[in-house]
Amino acid sequence: MSEPDIYITACATWLPPLLPVAQAVADGHCDERLARRTGMVSVAVAGAEAAPEMAGRAARIALRRARYDGADIALILHANFFYQGHDVWAPASYVQRVAVGNDCPAVEIRQASNGGMAAVELARAFLVAAPGREAALVTTGDKFGPPAFDRWRSDPGTVYADGGTALALSRRRGFALLRSLVTVSDPELEGMHRGDDSFGPAPLSARSIVDLDACQRDFLASAGMRHVAARVSAGQEAVLTEALARAGARLTDIDRVVLPHLGLHRLNGSYLRRFGLRPEITTWPWSRHIGHLGAGDPIAGLEHLMLTGALGAGDRCLLVSVGAGFTWSAAVIDILERPAWAGTPARPP
Repeated sequence: MSEPDIYITACATWLPPLLPVAQAVADGHCDERLARRTGMVSVAVAGAEAAPEMAGRAARIALRRARYDGADIALILHANFFYQGHDVWAPASYVQRVAVGNDCPAVEIRQASNGGMAAVELARAFLVAAPGREAALVTTGDKFGPPAFDRWRSDPGTVYADGGTALALSRRRGFALLRSLVTVSDPELEGMHRGDDSFGPAPLSARSIVDLDACQRDFLASAGMRHVAARVSAGQEAVLTEALARAGARLTDIDRVVLPHLGLHRLNGSYLRRFGLRPEITTWPWSRHIGHLGAGDPIAGLEHLMLTGALGAGDRCLLVSVGAGFTWSAAVIDILERPAWAGTPARPP
């Protein structure tokens, strides 16, 4: 028995103002050499807004676009990468209260940068499991800043941004059909973001500022660069191959690609050169102005392509995501129509 189709009804992003990288360099926050290496132009930097507040704002936009109210939503999944503003607290319930206002299950997803795609996959399975479930809402929200996180130096090669995203899934209708969604995991690489640090009794026990670069150096020293590179390459290859196969597609059939918001050097090595992707069919020309939204890159990228008219009816889009753990996700979606909130179709690149 085949599974029912699952649709994307709406997606949305809420971003704070953009800070030019040149200004960050002039102020001494970012090294000029690192700025050139990443190719970033600007980054979204929040003021007083907390991560769940930005997620809630994106959720309200998505629900309005989807024409849903609380009674329609059967599940809320809130994915995040970093601190949500309170200790021993449930940010998913906050998003539910301020944006949805119902009493369905609301659950937090913690899978680092792949959290958004992991949440979409779980929400899809939830809807498939019972025919009475109309829709599910996925949100992401992250804020990276002092004193615990240096958006420029905590993970050199990726500039971290603040913002919230939301995506609504449905069994009944939508502007896009989720043709495939695949996740591949390799727990042998979990030490990449742990290094030689011992387990601590409280947050930031080992280091007062997150230093993923130091953790990676420790891990590579013991595991070996070639071994790690081979495993990372295998994970990337496996998830793309399987997602395309399940959708009955080839990479040449894809019109647009939503990539993680990494710096250009990392994107070249992991995706652009490796898979022969032309930057102009990807989200890189836009994401270099935004920065890495933690768990929210895939949703934000999809919304951008819809708002700018880069995707229209009949187009096929590939969403790609990766996170610590390591996990990789990829999804193929078919655009069925241009929703009222989307932009005018653009000419092909």
